[in-house]
Amino acid sequence: MSQQPANVHDHYHAHIYFDNATAEQADSLRLQAGDLFGVGVGRMHRQRVGPHLYWSCQLSFDRAQFDDLIPWLERHRNGLNILIHGRTGDDLADHTRYAYWLGKPCPLRLEVFT
Repeated sequence: MSQQPANVHDHYHAHIYFDNATAEQADSLRLQAGDLFGVGVGRMHRQRVGPHLYWSCQLSFDRAQFDDLIPWLERHRNGLNILIHGRTGDDLADHTRYAYWLGKPCPLRLEVFT
């Protein structure tokens, strides 16, 4: 069981995971989040990037945006898995100790942080 997202950090990333069948859905979700909440919207990565074993796109946001964005993502993710993590400057801790999931937790390649 993963822990529920908690607004305890100053800055965050959300990584929306997708595949070929859900790419349009993920793209729409990230663009809507940008429009509605003014969060930073990253590119659609149709390859593995960093520790992520699945295709993903990233949202960047802060503690002021967290409380509105996270429930909205949960309501609108429609089956997509989303990793949310704090940005503390410790990448390993951010992707483990400070990692929260909407949907099913997915494995990560944590060795990229060593």
